[in-house]
Amino acid sequence: MAAPKGSQYWKLAKRYGRIKKYTPETLWDTALEYIKWVESNPLPEEKAFGTGKRVTVSKMRAMTIKGFCIFAGITHQTFENYTNNILFIEVVARIREIIFTQKFEGAAAGLLESNIISMELGLSRKQEISGLGGKELFNSPISQEQIDKLIDKL
Repeated sequence: MAAPKGSQYWKLAKRYGRIKKYTPETLWDTALEYIKWVESNPLPEEKAFGTGKRVTVSKMRAMTIKGFCIFAGITHQTFENYTNNILFIEVVARIREIIFTQKFEGAAAGLLESNIISMELGLSRKQEISGLGGKELFNSPISQEQIDKLIDKL
């Protein structure tokens, strides 16, 4: 049954929309906790030696935005929504920068798989192939079949 016409029930609402789980300050505090957790929980890797001896070594755990979201108990979409909120812009930008830098430096030092990290960070190499007197043939990935056809033409 609908509310009667002319009712003022809407005035009883204390807030509009859902209550946010975080303030900018508590989101930052949670990010610091996540960073400490990542550093305190490296990934175990078992190494085998020629002597048959096996040793477990600790490998650097890469920070991720999605990993942070799981740690914080929010969805990735909620994190993206914080990006559009003027109160959260600074803290979200800092979180992104810290995660980017940790992955970049880890990959550069050989502590993380550089191919995987470079793809995630959008740092892939673009190869340009030129021929026919310096004219560019293509500058984006093509199939092996297309490459074979180009070679046949030459």
